[in-house]
Parts: sequence; C-alpha cells; structure tokens
Amino acid sequence: MIEPALLDGIREGQTFLCVSHVSPDGDAVGSLLGMGWILHALGKTATLALQDPVPDGLEILPGAETIVDVYGVGDDYDRIICLDASSIDRMGTIYRPAHEQTPLYVIDHHATNTNFGVINWVEPECAAVCQMLLYLAQALGVQIEKPLAECLLTGLVTDTLCFRTSNTDARVLEAATIFMQAGADLSEITQQTLNRRPFAVLQVWGKALTNVQLEEGVIWAKVSRAQIEEIGDLDLDPGLSSTLITAIEADISAVFTEKFNAEGSPEIECSFRAKPGFNVGDIAFELGGGGHPAASGCTIPGTLDEVIETVVPKLKTVRAVQATTVK
Repeated sequence: MIEPALLDGIREGQTFLCVSHVSPDGDAVGSLLGMGWILHALGKTATLALQDPVPDGLEILPGAETIVDVYGVGDDYDRIICLDASSIDRMGTIYRPAHEQTPLYVIDHHATNTNFGVINWVEPECAAVCQMLLYLAQALGVQIEKPLAECLLTGLVTDTLCFRTSNTDARVLEAATIFMQAGADLSEITQQTLNRRPFAVLQVWGKALTNVQLEEGVIWAKVSRAQIEEIGDLDLDPGLSSTLITAIEADISAVFTEKFNAEGSPEIECSFRAKPGFNVGDIAFELGGGGHPAASGCTIPGTLDEVIETVVPKLKTVRAVQATTVK
C-alpha cells in the first residue's frame, strides 16, 4: 500500500535528489533511472546520483548518462528519494549533513530496512523496487513508456535472476508483461545483465573454486585482493555465490572477498545465498548488513581468515536450526 503522504510529497515537490545504494546492481540502477523517468513525466527536476559507477551492461539503459557522482550533487532540494537501500549508510557519500533537513523518502523491498526516512514505503513481498515503481507510476497517473519500461524490467530481471527466484509470483510476471507490452525487450535485457561477464571474472572464479569448501550444508569460497589484482583490478559480480548455491549438498553459500577501506585496513565483503526455506537475511543484518532471506550480504572489518572463522560457524548454526523446519 502506497502511503498518500508519499504521493502528495512527490506531487508537491519540484526539485528532487534520487539516490540508490553503493556498489549498485540492476535494481538499484533500474529503479534510480525509473524514478527519474517518472519525475520527468510529472514535470519535475531530478538529480540522479550514485556513489559508485554504473556497472558494465547497465550503462546502455535510457538515461544512464545523466547519473552523477558526489561531485554533481548539490545541497538544496525539495525532496530526497532513496531507492533499494535498507539503511542510511547505503547511500554512501551522496547523502551528507547538508541534506539532513530535506524530507527523505525511502522506497525499498528489503525486509531488513531500518525505516530511516520520514516516509518509508517498504514492500518485502515485491521482488524488486522496480516492481514497486510500476505501482507508483500507476498511482501517479504516469504512462509506462518504453524508456521507463526498459529500466524497470532490468531491475526485475536482475533481482529475480530472470524469474527463477522463489519470490517470483503472478504479480511479478504481470509487471514484466506490462513492461514488455510497453516495448522493453526481455531477451536483450537478459543478455546484457545476466549472460555476460569479463573473462577476468571467470579467471578469479576459477582460482576461488580450487579452494571451495563444503561442511554441514554450508559451501563457501574466498577471493583475496591479490587474486583480483593479479588479473586486473575489477569488481566481481555476485554470480559466484549464486553458482555455489547450486551445489546439491548445500543449503547456504557464502563468498568472502577481500577489500581495503579508505584507511588501508582490510575488510571482507560477504555475499550470502540460500535455497528456499532457508534465510540468510537475518544473519546479514546481525553482522551489520542486510538483504533478503535468499540473498543478502555485509562488510566486516578484518582479514579473510578472521572473518571466515567467525562467520562460517554462524552460518552452520543457522542452517542446522532452519533445516529442522524445511520439508
């Protein structure tokens, strides 16, 4: 249910800052651009911002060239809309003290959302924020034209792995149908977002898979910074954790990727996946992150070995408890 106050605030505002989360994915970029197209249709002015670059394959989306980084963001807006972020820190450097007096609207589908806005529209039953924006556009009387449809279908495809996740229901398929009827090409979007990755990423995966471990229904792999730098400095997509969870013997998967913060200290990016009936969202939230029952993550200070020694036993405990209720 969309709060009337959210609709009224969008109608009344004229200048908007729209932002999504750091390390953006398809739903982040698709919903950010989709919100921009909705505001444009309403005659509003919108600044679309991300701390981090638009990932490869998403830069061809309509309007992607208008997305700015922190240097393109001003201080004075009527409203700020945060999309697909479960907590305020996920906006990164885009959201700053100068914005704290501006009404902040949160539109998200993560069950772990901390409700950090003055208005929080959170729908965990929706498969993607891009699905929610369909309902927002309809409530605001905005017609679904091709550019908007392409952006929103992209988020829906990427967050459901092309309609293969357990939260793909009739409403998700209905939304996809509306976007396709408006001109979005499902085959092309799938090819651009899910069916392509750099050879270097596959090389890193190969190195990680040589040391993959499976114990008590939990499968995990680690990726060191040295392994990444050996074949070029690149960002890994989350596909490795999704690949690991396909192991028949595993109910939960984890990938631990070594990174370094601004101070040069090591921190580990953890990506979790779970089969239907299992939930990794709660443990990610407990560890300072968030996400969904089937897909979540967090970032933890420490070395690879330190973090793995702490997190893997927790995952085993979660899996053991949840296994008693899975048929």
